[in-house]
Amino acid sequence: MKTIGLPQMVEELNLKNLTPDIDMYGAKITVSEINRPALQLTGYFEHFANERVQIIGYVEYTYLEHLERQEKIRAYENFISKKIPCVIFTSLTKPDEDLLDLARKYQVPTFTTDRMTSAFMAEIIRWLNVKLAPTISIHGVLVDVYGEGVLIMGESGIGKSEAALELIKRGHRLVSDDVVEISKVSDITLVGTAPDITRHFIELRGIGIIDVKTLFGVESVKDTQTIDLVIKLEEWDKEREYDRLGLEEEYTEFLGNKVVCHSLPIRPGRNLAVIVESAAVNHRQKKMGYNAAQELYRRVQANLAKKREDDI
Repeated sequence: MKTIGLPQMVEELNLKNLTPDIDMYGAKITVSEINRPALQLTGYFEHFANERVQIIGYVEYTYLEHLERQEKIRAYENFISKKIPCVIFTSLTKPDEDLLDLARKYQVPTFTTDRMTSAFMAEIIRWLNVKLAPTISIHGVLVDVYGEGVLIMGESGIGKSEAALELIKRGHRLVSDDVVEISKVSDITLVGTAPDITRHFIELRGIGIIDVKTLFGVESVKDTQTIDLVIKLEEWDKEREYDRLGLEEEYTEFLGNKVVCHSLPIRPGRNLAVIVESAAVNHRQKKMGYNAAQELYRRVQANLAKKREDDI
């Protein structure tokens, strides 16, 4: 199970630490959901998700301010003693010393941010979803082609890296060569990135390792990219019948998400870079509502219908 350390969250989200004397380096966040403890502050703890980051916004803050001091301390202690990972105050709110004393007593790091509650919740949920997303590593090459993330797969030595290098020379951007780390950030979105150790490098058999960023400049590389299309390279098999129209989409699956997949037969003389570019643009057209195969089918059907009318 993936986890995130509190110091990383504090740095990434620019939080102000109100309890610097609490050691937060051992604290871990394990879920991407957050919780606003409105009901918990009133004393209702059934189904309390205490493993989540707790956010106190303006509404919760003003409720606490309307309580008598002893009642407020009791409400806060009942809440903060439930082994929560941390508390974040938003919308320019700030806890008083009674609350901070209880945070120190139960060793609960407490932070504040100037951002409004709704905007901050959207940001932290997005960030946690990315950082805690399920991840797998697969053998392949990921390239940004006209804004479409194209994952090139195939047997070792079939020409994936060479195709990627030609695409880079044509102005597209490398994300990862050889190993692609795929994260499921939502039910419809997969994001690919490179392992830190191999980022920006390509292995070319007969030449060795080349540094794409150094050779072709920073415009030739990209750190992350959504995976929109998969192209599987395979040796040409004259006995196999390959799809020539593309009326029906084929898919491959990663982490439960389906991605459009094309099987591309390899034989001498085929320009892989041009074919990959065409596949990426064609995929974008389909997303925008135009399908060339369906348009051809419509024309053929219209032509046949016209011929039948003429024969009558």
